[in-house]
Amino acid sequence: MKRQEVIASPTSLPIYMQGEPLAAGPLPAFFYFALSAKESLYQEPYNQPVLFLEKFPIRCYSFTLPFHGEGYDPNQALALWTQQLVTHSHSFPHFLQSCIKNIDYLIQQGFVDEEKIAVGGLSRGGFVATHLAAREPRLKYVLGFAPMTKISSLEKINSLEKRWDLHSLIDQLVNKQFRFYIGNRDNRVGTYACFDFIHQLAEAAYQQGHRSPAIELIISSSIGYKGHGTLPATFKEGAKWIKNKLI
Repeated sequence: MKRQEVIASPTSLPIYMQGEPLAAGPLPAFFYFALSAKESLYQEPYNQPVLFLEKFPIRCYSFTLPFHGEGYDPNQALALWTQQLVTHSHSFPHFLQSCIKNIDYLIQQGFVDEEKIAVGGLSRGGFVATHLAAREPRLKYVLGFAPMTKISSLEKINSLEKRWDLHSLIDQLVNKQFRFYIGNRDNRVGTYACFDFIHQLAEAAYQQGHRSPAIELIISSSIGYKGHGTLPATFKEGAKWIKNKLI
């Protein structure tokens, strides 16, 4: 029987899980980021990929993104986070390190099949997922819904912060498999920025011997505020891609 669970963590980031009981042993895992861990896994519409995947022997995990969760206004999260990147640039690497420690802990505890791990997210969650994949070789598949790719274009972030853009991670990502979804006029994270990243990544993978790089971008009609919405059918399609990779 599927269950929701909060797992003891070796870091300050609680581990939320949706899926088969942990006593069932190691299973394929999907680490998914949208807002807080609780909202990402259990609150619609953000958890629609998780709802699809719960039909299969795949556990879904999440950790809370910076400036989300209790005590924070989600509408202010991006502004607070970008300000922190300017004033405390070490905070984001520390967050990523905590995420990777949590993933490593779950593998060591026998909850995750380390040969079958995917990571993904919505908007800034896709940005975080890609940074994690660049740092952790066991994260083989990356899914992004309206993913942020170029943080240097945001307000209060200057050109020196281009090091955080996903474009700077290409050398570490050429052996991964990607599927990104973006609206055709996403004015929040930038349709062209997303296309440019995927194009550069595919070209780099080709140059390194991948003759048909498994790096995909699907562009559809934009919906929602600033064209940044994601339709239920898109969530389902992305979740199906994850299922096919992990099972």
